[in-house]
Amino acid sequence: MGSRNEDSVVLMAGARLMSAPLQVGLLLLMFSLVAGCSIDENLFGPGNSGAGTGGTGGGTGGTGGEGARPPAQSDSMDILLALDNSRSMADKQEILGLAVPELIRSLVNPLCIDSNGTPVAQQPATPDDDCPEGSERQLRPQTDIHLGVITTSLGGHGADACSGTTIPMENDQGHLITRGPDEGQVLTYQNQGFLAWDPEQELDPPGEMNQYTLQTNLKGLVLGAGQQGCGYEAGLESWYRFLVDPNPYASIEVEESKAVMTGTDDLVLKQRRDFLRPNSLLAIIVLSDENDCSVRDGGQFYFASQIYNPGSSAPFHLPKPRAACEDDPNDPCCRSCGQAAADGCSEANDDCGDPLSVLEDSINLRCFDQKRRFGIDFLYPISRYVDGMESPQISDRDGNVVDNPLFIDLNPDDDITDVRDERLVFMTALVGVPWQDLARQTAGGTPNLIEGLDADGSPVGAFQSAEEMADNGTWDLIIGDPANYDAPGDPFMIESIEPRSGTHPIVNGEVIAPPGAVADANSINGHEYSIPNRDDLQYTCVFPLIQPRDCTDTTQVACDCPIADNDNPLCQDESDQFGTTQFRAKAYPGVRYLQVVKARGPQGVAGSICPAQVNDQQDLDFGYIPLVRTLIEAIAPTLNN
Repeated sequence: MGSRNEDSVVLMAGARLMSAPLQVGLLLLMFSLVAGCSIDENLFGPGNSGAGTGGTGGGTGGTGGEGARPPAQSDSMDILLALDNSRSMADKQEILGLAVPELIRSLVNPLCIDSNGTPVAQQPATPDDDCPEGSERQLRPQTDIHLGVITTSLGGHGADACSGTTIPMENDQGHLITRGPDEGQVLTYQNQGFLAWDPEQELDPPGEMNQYTLQTNLKGLVLGAGQQGCGYEAGLESWYRFLVDPNPYASIEVEESKAVMTGTDDLVLKQRRDFLRPNSLLAIIVLSDENDCSVRDGGQFYFASQIYNPGSSAPFHLPKPRAACEDDPNDPCCRSCGQAAADGCSEANDDCGDPLSVLEDSINLRCFDQKRRFGIDFLYPISRYVDGMESPQISDRDGNVVDNPLFIDLNPDDDITDVRDERLVFMTALVGVPWQDLARQTAGGTPNLIEGLDADGSPVGAFQSAEEMADNGTWDLIIGDPANYDAPGDPFMIESIEPRSGTHPIVNGEVIAPPGAVADANSINGHEYSIPNRDDLQYTCVFPLIQPRDCTDTTQVACDCPIADNDNPLCQDESDQFGTTQFRAKAYPGVRYLQVVKARGPQGVAGSICPAQVNDQQDLDFGYIPLVRTLIEAIAPTLNN
């Protein structure tokens, strides 16, 4: 959603070139506001219902009648990582990189566990070694894995933001990335953009058989994502474009004020066909410290990403919402002032004069609370992504109903004829949510990522399964009911510019502290902070940086403490002084991602991008190790055939 002060630098840098059709479109929009006319209804859809806020949020991950279905099983895995590569993400990518060895080890040489699911003391040195008596492998050692990395940067959808002209990483187009750290390149399987684990050398030509080389290369791809991408993070649309979109566009241009998608991105289709086997277990892993901002393509939805008025450096601002939006964004009368009032709706209380001001419409917050603030939901509905992971047929960009690429054989020339069961599609989100909300708890109700009890009462730690979260009310705690604008039960998960109040519902005594409070006034987000320019949101959680950074250093790509006069918890030292050294990293509520995870039921895995600790790599609560453990636990039943 681009809710970071430093993101504006990236967005502006990518917005220096603007096409003539776009200038004409903006002039038409501004003229319509001045003249009191309405924008073309067909370019948004009648009234724009705002479906992007809600969607299906509570599916079961199945199609009904699962009791009569045989278990879903697979002999191969395809793992796609969709990484936020906007500013402030380098620290999180580094922590993910530190979890890569555990992820690979968990798959290729899985743990031996006892009857309670607890790892035994003596673990096998190689995949060929037997487990100690009384224990068994958590899952069968994997010998056929594809691993690929994409980023959340899909450009500006026709707007002047994130064109990719000045900074190419602002628009990675949903293509597999092969760049590594320090401007290097990672060698991928046959230069196809992904890694292939092939210890039995069955591929022709053979793939990778050295576990440590695989770890090194995957870590290189993770770090190569970088943090100079688009500040409007399309974390959901990026994987949808790569895996599901039947006809991904090759380009998008603005013609007569309308964004038009043209051509087909043949590289996406080729990479999809090479990477994705028709019968594999597919694990999608999203890493992002902000909420999803998957702007709809086509029509006038691109205005959500528009930065400048044509022909000047003055900022562009969206039209005001109509009065009904304030009380109930789902009210049929809630529309943009750039649209005609809905039939039967009074305009008496509408303030449809000038566009929104800079304090009402920061370019850094274009994806936050859109229907209420703008009268239009510019984002794709959540149902698009849920359907994309479980529906045999979907609609393409022209409205045609076609077979879902996830459930057909994309390469009929190979010897694989089976197609995957939808229960083999897993959605994993490592996003902004306090780890305390997701962690399993001890018998006394304390969140504990090492000894928390699972549903059977075993002290296995890690994060709760999606089913456990459904049983104990965690979903209401962390997402509430977005479709009806009901807030989450955890006040730290409320998206807000203004300082919030309340107490954490799980951790006793963790009260949301006001701006200027002492360092680490609470263990979740430190405290709230002042946002006089109204260009940022309050943090859902913070955590110590592995290495503090000096924000006066002009070589820093991203730093959150450029001004000494602040009350930001990221910039506060142990003596409670604020300054230009950044000590902590941040995250914002990742509600849209969590909605999709919830809808996937047993195939959903949620983790916190704010780790419990980053000091001791040997402990099971270090960094993103709890997420790896939770994912392995979720997929194990499908890989034990």
